[in-house]
Amino acid sequence: MARGRRSFFFVPLTITMSALLGGFFAPGPEEVSAATTEDDLRESQKLFTRVFALVEDNYADKVTPDKAIYKGAIPGMLRTLDPHSNFFDPKDYKQIREDQRGRYYGVGMSVGPKNNNTMVIAPFTGSPAYKAGIRPGDMIMEVNDKKTDGLTTSEVADLLKGPRGTKVQISIAREGLEKQIIFNIVRDEIPRKSVQDAFWLKPGIMYIDVESFNENTSREVEENFKRLGEKNVKGLILDLRDNPGGLLTEGVNVADRFLQRGQKVVSHRGRSSPEKRYMAQNGNHGFDYPIVVLVNRYSASAAEIVSGALQDHDRAWVLGDNTFGKGLVQTVYPLNEDTGLALTTAKYYTPSDRLIQRDYSHKSFFDYYYAKNTDTKNLQDVKMTDAGRTVYGGGGISPDEKFTPEKLNRFQVELLRKSAFFNFTAKYFGDKEAKLPANWEPDQNLLNDLHAYLLKNKFEFTEAEWAENNAWLKQRVKYEFSITAFGVDEARKYAIEIDPQVLKGIESLPKGKELLESAKKMIVQRLR
Repeated sequence: MARGRRSFFFVPLTITMSALLGGFFAPGPEEVSAATTEDDLRESQKLFTRVFALVEDNYADKVTPDKAIYKGAIPGMLRTLDPHSNFFDPKDYKQIREDQRGRYYGVGMSVGPKNNNTMVIAPFTGSPAYKAGIRPGDMIMEVNDKKTDGLTTSEVADLLKGPRGTKVQISIAREGLEKQIIFNIVRDEIPRKSVQDAFWLKPGIMYIDVESFNENTSREVEENFKRLGEKNVKGLILDLRDNPGGLLTEGVNVADRFLQRGQKVVSHRGRSSPEKRYMAQNGNHGFDYPIVVLVNRYSASAAEIVSGALQDHDRAWVLGDNTFGKGLVQTVYPLNEDTGLALTTAKYYTPSDRLIQRDYSHKSFFDYYYAKNTDTKNLQDVKMTDAGRTVYGGGGISPDEKFTPEKLNRFQVELLRKSAFFNFTAKYFGDKEAKLPANWEPDQNLLNDLHAYLLKNKFEFTEAEWAENNAWLKQRVKYEFSITAFGVDEARKYAIEIDPQVLKGIESLPKGKELLESAKKMIVQRLR
């Protein structure tokens, strides 16, 4: 079962914010080589200026700086460096700052494209859109009398955003209803929680999902522990799957609260930057419950900093697949015209001093980002954890225990690929009230309706496939119906409770406890 919809996709970045500062330096021993470099740079700049002038004057169509510089020259230069140095035009730069702040102003729902229109994927629980009664599957036809057909999803999303307290009128087409529904909604602050509400998987076993690292992540983690009561925690499942990273400082702060004060979390160093170490400043205050960290190949950068630190100090059992291997530090330099440059300035190393970054030489960026096999390691970069376990660098974080999710069969892939459950749910609730009783379960009559719906919509399957997948069908129907009737938060909780990797994580908590005991014994022996 998927863990629920995630309404973002980021190219993995780990970001430290920095101002672009100028300075004066007295001439030193490197004066001659520096001058030569400056001369070469001036000649290159002159050549670029000449080429751009020729293109601007003579190209068949009009050339704008936005296309030639923002989309062409600068990205082209950065692509020769590494996969993560990046240039942000004004729109991208605004978006990345929104993501880092963890909030924006609008109506609060995720949307996606469908048949040249924009469809509601799901309103966020408690948002203005949710309170107004907008549902998954609703088609957005107009926003403030502006028709949306032909607009991109991004353009429609921009129309829905606006200052807090302002009104927006949304015209919705809903399956089963002849007339469109008009919603008049007041925009509000929409928090983009990087940490979803934690809950108890079973008595004493806490689950917390960190989806990214923005400016509020460590505070959100702390709030969840206070809400549930950390003194009640006997074991923790820390979910970092699909976490693309984010702010370095927040990754350090999250790792800090699980380690002992004074332990190293991560370090970075580069050609022009001396080594900088980040140490645990506060520590775990004596809370030594076992931890299992869940990771996969889409866990990157700050997520790898956290999982690598907990693994090196034998503080957690890491379960899943090899992480992405994104260990390059990007310093973001704000530029003029609301643009920004994310430039790789250093590399990350775990507490044992193993390199996180996966090799990206001699391969295309496409192969780097989308390679299915991330199980790589540098046999020359061999290190030891606090308890003496062997770990390797140069290939992300290798889990202590592999977990490979069971592959979907042909029937399951077909239904999910064509959004069968989502569309069936929208049709079912179309002209009905979006409510279900507590502890609702799909019955056989509802499955019969689904069966008829699939046949009517030309889904190809055998009766044997239908029977073999009966339990899975019930799970998928319950998940989708729960989004509409109870909200995305309740649906997400249900999906997590039956997630095979989460269940395996609960089984693996004793291994996390064994690591803790081994590390403590090793520390005592070293002190003697």
